[in-house]
Amino acid sequence: MIKLIKQIGSLLFLVGNTLTAIGCIGLVLVLIGVIDAEFLAIGISSGIRVIGSVAISGCLLSAIGYGVVEYFEK
Repeated sequence: MIKLIKQIGSLLFLVGNTLTAIGCIGLVLVLIGVIDAEFLAIGISSGIRVIGSVAISGCLLSAIGYGVVEYFEK
């Protein structure tokens, strides 16, 4: 059971790190003008906010994953 929880934690921080990297790369590409942020606008949210939300959710998933793995390694 603990091994399964560690694997889920590892998956969480892998997905989280990937989302963080995608979000940061997206923000850089918007800032240098390679892609248009308005393409990703949803409702009243700007495209920058959507890309930033991806990066922030990735950070949160990574923190949860690292916390789970660290907790069960004790």
